[in-house]
Amino acid sequence: MSKHLKRLAAPRTVRLHRKEKTWTIKSSPGPHPLDKSIPLGLIIRDYLGLCDTYRETKRAIASGDVLVDAVKRKSHKFPCGLMDVISIPKLKKNFRVLFDQKGKLTLVPISAKDAEWKLCRVENKTIVKGNKIQLNFHDGKNKLVKKDEYKTGDVLKISLADNKISDVFKFDKGNVSMIINGSHVGQIANIEDIQIVSSSKPNLAKMKGVKEFSTLAEYIFPIGKVKPIITLPEVKIQ
Repeated sequence: MSKHLKRLAAPRTVRLHRKEKTWTIKSSPGPHPLDKSIPLGLIIRDYLGLCDTYRETKRAIASGDVLVDAVKRKSHKFPCGLMDVISIPKLKKNFRVLFDQKGKLTLVPISAKDAEWKLCRVENKTIVKGNKIQLNFHDGKNKLVKKDEYKTGDVLKISLADNKISDVFKFDKGNVSMIINGSHVGQIANIEDIQIVSSSKPNLAKMKGVKEFSTLAEYIFPIGKVKPIITLPEVKIQ
């Protein structure tokens, strides 16, 4: 597999000037797939404009001045994806990675208090030694719990400092959610109905937002009970 990536072949979820130069930074294997992530170097140089050149970007990140989910990341190729918290303590700036309504990954400025936690969706569960339940999240992380009280599709609000669960947003009717894939990516809507399909086909969900629409259940990311608990991307009118 190539370690290099041309700008014209870069994932469409990344906001990038395609014809400005030939090459761009390619995400290394990590917690998020290539087509759903932004390399950390691209965030520092292109998204935030904190560096002018590739060399400056590598040095800034290697110095440990950039945190992803409260952990120092020193690789400029580290993949940052949905709900990740990017912090730059020296500048007192914090951002959360979200999808905008055009399906592009974008950075949303957040407060220092909001940067203390993130939302993680339960992708699947496994039973490990000691009869404990291991929750496997969308960002590659996992957590051991004693009771089997969370279902696949539920979203947990987790503290980055101590990894404790402070709240849960169930994959249930009425909860407000963000669509993270498909033709409605980036839209915010409430779950109106969940259709369980008794076959190899994926389950469906009926959503109600500005308009009513249906989407795959795996595309739904609950972000609140009555209203979103996260700061949403601004809608820019051109």
